[in-house]
Amino acid sequence: MKKIVIMSLLATILLANNLDVNSTQKSDVNATQKVKAERFPNVYSALGNIIYSNIANIVKLKELKSFKSFSEKIDDYSKNVEKLKSIGFKIESGDKSIDKSTYLKSLRALSKENDYFVRSVKNAYAASIQKQDSDLFVQAVNSGLIDTEKNREQIVEYYLSHSQDINASGIIQKYLDEDAMLKLKKKSYSYEKAKKLRDEAKVRRIREEDKKKQAQLEKELTEEVKQKKLEIIENQKKELFH
Repeated sequence: MKKIVIMSLLATILLANNLDVNSTQKSDVNATQKVKAERFPNVYSALGNIIYSNIANIVKLKELKSFKSFSEKIDDYSKNVEKLKSIGFKIESGDKSIDKSTYLKSLRALSKENDYFVRSVKNAYAASIQKQDSDLFVQAVNSGLIDTEKNREQIVEYYLSHSQDINASGIIQKYLDEDAMLKLKKKSYSYEKAKKLRDEAKVRRIREEDKKKQAQLEKELTEEVKQKKLEIIENQKKELFH
């Protein structure tokens, strides 16, 4: 009886181990497939990676109301990117029938289009803050096409002053989760505090502009002093010879 129980336990353990191995193997295959799907051609990768990594986010712009007019342009661009990526992999594999300089030329052309879409989203982000358009703001922030870390302070500031109109998601929620203190600020936030932050930001911008103007003025004065010194020296030379 004991032998039967022991044999049953061993069979159960072996079966469980096999299931774990199969599960692990499937996970590894899925992970490998995911990595392969995200891999880009290594030919001119410094330029290509930017284009290929942005394409998914650019295609998603079609779902946004503000970018509906871009739909046809985005579709054409997406097709061209996928075609060029395929060519890039062929070059990488050693296909000598493809001219690398032609591939580079096509990359540069697509890079300009990529910059156009990125610039459009950046402009939409700036406009959303200026017009207090919270829907457009959230869409731009979560587009994946703007530098959210660079604009983190501004993003959080806008959210805190418009939290009643915004359903925190994506990047905004990520920032809220990363900083527990922001949740406390959100609860006690008021219009006066929001105004104070905006005023402080305005003062910083004015100070930066003043610094630039001061630096330019000092440069001009320095140039003027140099010119006057040269004129004095020239006059002194003339007086010596007369």
